Amino acid sequence: MKIKDIVNREIVNLTNCEQEPIHIPGSIQPHGFLLGLKEHSFTIDFCSENCAAFIGHTHSKLLGNSFAAVFGDDALRQLKEYIANGHMLSSALLRLHLNNNDFLCTVHYNKAVYILEAEPVSSEIREASVVYDHTSQFLTYMHDTHTLKELCGLVAKGTREITGYDRVMVYRFDKDYNGEVFAESVREDLEPFLGLHYPHTDIPPQARELYMQNLLRLITDINYTPVPIYTVDDVENKNLDLSLSILRSTSPMHVQYLHNMCVGATLTISLIYKKKLWGLIACHHYSAKNISPEIRLAAQLQGHFITSQIDVRQASEEYEEARRATISLEKMNTFTLNSAAALQEIANAPDILKLCNATGVSIVFNDKVYKNGNTPEDDEVKQMANWLATYTENGSFHTDKLVNYLSEMKSVCDKTSGIIYHSLDMDSNNCIIWYRPETITEVNWAGDPAKSIIKDKKGLSPRNSFSLWKEIVSCTSKPWLQPEIDTAAAYAFSLQRHINLLIISLEEEKYRRLSELLKQTNSELENINWISTHDLQEPLRKIQLISSRILTKEEDMSPGVHDSLTRMNSSAQRMQTLLIDILKYTRLKHTDESFEMVDLDNLIENVREDMTETIAEKSTEFIMGNLPSVNGIPFLLRQLFSNLIANSIKYASPERLPVIKITAEQQPIAYSPDDKEVYQVIYVADNGIGFEQQYAESIFNIFTKLHASSDFKGSGVGLALCRKIMQNHNGYITASGELGKGAVISLYFPVNEI
Repeated sequence: MKIKDIVNREIVNLTNCEQEPIHIPGSIQPHGFLLGLKEHSFTIDFCSENCAAFIGHTHSKLLGNSFAAVFGDDALRQLKEYIANGHMLSSALLRLHLNNNDFLCTVHYNKAVYILEAEPVSSEIREASVVYDHTSQFLTYMHDTHTLKELCGLVAKGTREITGYDRVMVYRFDKDYNGEVFAESVREDLEPFLGLHYPHTDIPPQARELYMQNLLRLITDINYTPVPIYTVDDVENKNLDLSLSILRSTSPMHVQYLHNMCVGATLTISLIYKKKLWGLIACHHYSAKNISPEIRLAAQLQGHFITSQIDVRQASEEYEEARRATISLEKMNTFTLNSAAALQEIANAPDILKLCNATGVSIVFNDKVYKNGNTPEDDEVKQMANWLATYTENGSFHTDKLVNYLSEMKSVCDKTSGIIYHSLDMDSNNCIIWYRPETITEVNWAGDPAKSIIKDKKGLSPRNSFSLWKEIVSCTSKPWLQPEIDTAAAYAFSLQRHINLLIISLEEEKYRRLSELLKQTNSELENINWISTHDLQEPLRKIQLISSRILTKEEDMSPGVHDSLTRMNSSAQRMQTLLIDILKYTRLKHTDESFEMVDLDNLIENVREDMTETIAEKSTEFIMGNLPSVNGIPFLLRQLFSNLIANSIKYASPERLPVIKITAEQQPIAYSPDDKEVYQVIYVADNGIGFEQQYAESIFNIFTKLHASSDFKGSGVGLALCRKIMQNHNGYITASGELGKGAVISLYFPVNEI
């Protein structure tokens, strides 16, 4: 059987230090030993080199043997019961008697392997009652505090009393994972770290990820020698994930970092809030120090206490902020927006600033700025609004450091370091922006954050200077709290609805005025039409009368004069016909007259009687189908079919006698995609001169004539009049034709019920 160690010997450099595989070091700390057992057989597949020092068996003797064969069936039974009862990674420790020695063990599972870590039972175990007293006293302290900072101070004090470490810090992260010593309890002769800040590079991303998985991390002696882990060499690249391990060996970079701080031992407890790493309880000792598993769990309990209280304390603070903001929101929602000018009244309202504790606000609407408080100039507001509309795609945005996004605004960062922006329109720069001014602060760093990693002739190492380094932070406002952000969003949504209603109101007013103007214009046009159809007909009648008298009384006029008078008379007649048709067309509009069921057979028969002479003159043949009744206005329908029959006779082919065929579909037809519009179709077909299909739509335009006026008399109004009649009946008209063969006019009348 071939055996190998799994020690990770990868060299850390500038390109991989943030990806260092710290979860698979292949080694452990020496204050305990490790066994890796196969899931089903409980065969020892991994073990640490120091097993011989604790249980008298070398790693080479252990690997490949079953747990029961080495430690007995009773120990295996205890282990299986512990796993079956769900105690892995819980506060319940497994006490095993292995080879005449007592051990406290933790067990966890990873990729088909049970990882057992054992530490000798300490002779200095603190009485459980003492641990309980500390815990119960801490609970009393917790009820006596009001702020989160006071509570964290008591947590630091209580944890130090329980564990005996020289320094205990509650370490809080900001949004970028830079850390701050938020609370501290420290030995009197040591320099305090309270209020110091540490750059995010001190705890790289993969370390933060492990803090999320493994809530307790212990280093008993910084000067320890890592103990390698061995395994049976039966699989290529075989390894063991120690993310949840208590004994896991530490990154050389982190060990050097602690050396530079002169720390001898550490205990770290993760503080998880809303599934994110909120902070740490960091315990430092300036010499080697180990604490029993029981004391570690008691210390970890302090972490549970504080994380439960983070939510309560922050929720209480946020509730108070939310309550004040809600009062302001309710007051702002009482404003009515009945004109664009009212936006200035809204901007001037004191509660609009109290909504999110801003110092200024601006509303941009239709390229005009309405503002109040400490804001940029109008041109700068418009520039910002245009950029934000593009950057957010007309969405929302907030920041406490605008210059990180809009560097050209640095000149006004004293007024606009922080903003909350909400678009009020999807297609413009209409928006509302709240502002906060610059808050210049002094941040005390534990060493220069820009020198967190140093590369020198010795290679890569963490920073070795933790001397106080002060940074002046400018162009940054006080951070926006979540209740402030939420309330601003709620009001922006409310204002957007009001503005949409205002836009609709303005559009309605605009269309009302246009309607009034159109009504006035139509009235004027009707007057003009009256003049053109009545006053102008009188001189035309006189022209016709005089020209007719001259033509009948003057016998000795020259042929040229006779021809001119004849053409003048004919032109006057055509103009009079045109004026009459225009009068009919312009007066044909949606009427208030009641619709009634009209029998088309009777109606068309009446039309034929009125046109008897014209029909007889052309020897026109009529073919009539069994026509239905339609819902319509009788006199308009008479006009409709009179025009269509007259057109068919007028445009008859000189090569054959005219035939007009009027028929109907046997069943109503649905022509809309959703089958909601159903029509009764009537066809008026003839065998006249026809037309080319490309003109099927244009023939319904007013004054449109496809043939020379010398060949066919008419005004070009007839078919336009027909289309208007069909529109008045909520229907429509179409035409199809073939040049030299004839035309078909289709009339579509809506049917209420099939």
